[in-house]
Amino acid sequence: MFKHVFLTGPPGVGKTTLVQKACEALTSAGMVIDGFYTEEVRTGGRRVGFDVVTVSGKRGILSRVGESSASSSGRHEPRVGQYVVDLPSFENLALPLFKNVGAGVEGGKKAVFVIDEIGKMELFSQAFIRAVRQTLDSSTCSILGTIPIPKGKPLGLVEEVRNRRDVKVFAVTKDNRDMILQDIMSALQECIK
Repeated sequence: MFKHVFLTGPPGVGKTTLVQKACEALTSAGMVIDGFYTEEVRTGGRRVGFDVVTVSGKRGILSRVGESSASSSGRHEPRVGQYVVDLPSFENLALPLFKNVGAGVEGGKKAVFVIDEIGKMELFSQAFIRAVRQTLDSSTCSILGTIPIPKGKPLGLVEEVRNRRDVKVFAVTKDNRDMILQDIMSALQECIK
């Protein structure tokens, strides 16, 4: 029996959109939901970075294109390709959400905690890795999350999630993304019974 649902697929295929649609449906059904998703930031039609956005609507910087502001001070800031990761901003917004997992849940129901995504940028945070592992092992919530498709060097936590027996992974493609929401919702409803 699985208790968490993760979506995987290539960048831009619609994983975050499906997570948002699932959150809307679960909220309409009266479920307790918390967590975060990532959103592209565009300027003039060009992607310039990513923000982390909480389910309740708070927003913070995850990464931006460009030079590291810390390079002049001699500190090293993590990068993924052309993006400089703003680890303090990410941790300040995302980590407190993990502390409240399952709060407000009554009568043996489980909360749904959204983690979109467990990817290279987020994995620069050791505190995030610990929080995800604790949440995966929690009995008070089920996770609806996203993980990247395997590419290049395996990401430790991503492979851990993918290989857990209590995780159901849906592969999202351009062909199935408009039809897979009902399967995701059915799986989540099984998890939160």
